[in-house]
Amino acid sequence: MIIDFHTHINPPEVIENRARYLTCDIWFGELYGDPKARLATAEELVAEMDAAGIDMAVTFGFGWTDMGLCQLANDYVMEAVARYPDRLIGFACVNPKRGSEAVQEIERCVAGGLQGLGELMPDGQGYCLDDEATMRPLVEVALAHRLPILTHTSEPVGHPYCGKGTITPDVVYRFTQCFPQVTLICAHWGGGLPFYELMPEMRRAFGNVYYDTAASLYLYDDAIFPLAAQLVPDKILFATDYPLITQRRFLKRVREAGLEEGELDKILGGNAREILEPMVHVSQSSLALK
Repeated sequence: MIIDFHTHINPPEVIENRARYLTCDIWFGELYGDPKARLATAEELVAEMDAAGIDMAVTFGFGWTDMGLCQLANDYVMEAVARYPDRLIGFACVNPKRGSEAVQEIERCVAGGLQGLGELMPDGQGYCLDDEATMRPLVEVALAHRLPILTHTSEPVGHPYCGKGTITPDVVYRFTQCFPQVTLICAHWGGGLPFYELMPEMRRAFGNVYYDTAASLYLYDDAIFPLAAQLVPDKILFATDYPLITQRRFLKRVREAGLEEGELDKILGGNAREILEPMVHVSQSSLALK
């Protein structure tokens, strides 16, 4: 089973009226102001999965600052999961700064079939991941429902891009000091965090931290796949950041990166199953979450 752990979908309303939504959220405007920046519907995601041979995908909307827009995004993800229950696993987007309102939205989304939180966008939503007071209500509800949290992260140096942000390894470390029990998925290789797991104290601190490969083709040489597989073999999650990068292109590059068969199996789905199975049963034969 191949699982893409990081994909984005948007309601047709947002895609068809992009210009209006660009003015609703500064961060959305920065990321999608370029007409070439792709937005995709659930139908387009599933069609891409079929073409690429990907069995399941974790998907979510945009991390809007306004909770009303988060609700709009979450409604669409819940509808998509209901339409494609054997293909899509939905995560909920909220703004942690909204406190009890965010917690209520998470409860609503869990009741609606969503199974994780993210992608958190701290820079765009106006908070910091290591702000314990802001993050505690979100983490507590995540732990209560056994929800993983997926957050944007980035390197403090290197390739600049729109939306890179400031959630760097030191910020993630401080978050794990506050909340060591929560399952945290760091997008974009955690901004280089797998390297730090060579340090015993950091390996202990990151016991419940995983790293997705989203946008890797824009950030790193493909040698990162076999190197990271040596450092953290059980923690790498295949993730494309679709529609930023097509799943077909990304999957081809991973398969040609020089990984051993066992390493490839873990990255493409085995590690993801370890995160998802405590919440739901992933059936390899039916490709369904039950």
